[in-house]
Formats: sequence, structure tokens, C-alpha cells
Amino acid sequence: MTNKIAELIQSRRAQRHATDTGTRVHAKLQHATRDTIAPYIKNCPRLEKYFIPNARTEVPIAGFIGDKFISRRIDRMIVDNDTKKILILDYKTDINRNTHRPKYICQLREYRKLIQMIYPDFDIETSILWTHDWTLEKI
Repeated sequence: MTNKIAELIQSRRAQRHATDTGTRVHAKLQHATRDTIAPYIKNCPRLEKYFIPNARTEVPIAGFIGDKFISRRIDRMIVDNDTKKILILDYKTDINRNTHRPKYICQLREYRKLIQMIYPDFDIETSILWTHDWTLEKI
């Protein structure tokens, strides 16, 4: 019994730490620019396009997909009216990418569907930025 309680307490601490870390990373990246993330971009030049001055951060999005109401915030979004392309970037702090992968893929698909309703003629690209190693994964 004592071991189970200790395991539960440790699990809760780990969850709290992960949540706190994610919150801090999101807050920092919300105001990030090319200059502030330059050391990280050098290893992944494809990231640069997400940190242009007109990138939108913490973009609220809501709507129905089927009969399900979805309300979310997109971490970073770029709308290029000239090329009719939208880039969506979601930050994830997980060290193990597979822990919540199905949930994340579903989340990005929801973003794509909701944005497509607003911008029906645009091509939409979604990606995850894994902040523990600054790699970019197109979804």
C-alpha cells in the first residue's frame, strides 16, 4: 500500500512538472522571433518560416466538426495570402514523442478542418515542434 501511494505521488509530481514546463515553454515561444530562437534554428532552418514578424500566436479557433464542438488555441499560425498557404505549428514538450501521438495528430487534424472552413481555398500545412530537441515534424 505504501509503495502504491508513493508511486501515485511521484506520478502526480511528474505530471505537474510536465505541465509547468509546457506552460513556460509556450509562454516563451509566444513572443519568440527569428532573433531570439536563432541558436535553435541553425540546426533546423525549416523553423525560421514560423517565426516571421507577422506570425500569429495563440490563435483562438472554435467550431463544429460534425456534431462535436471544438474550441482550441493554435500555438503559431502564418497566413500567406499571396501563395494561399497557411502554416500551423504546435509546440510539444514531451520527450517521448509516441506517448500522446494519436491525440496530437487528432488535434492537428481538427485545426486543419476548422481553419479550412475559414480559408476554403488555402493549402494548410500542420507541424509539431518538439521543444526538447527542437525538431520539426510535419503532420
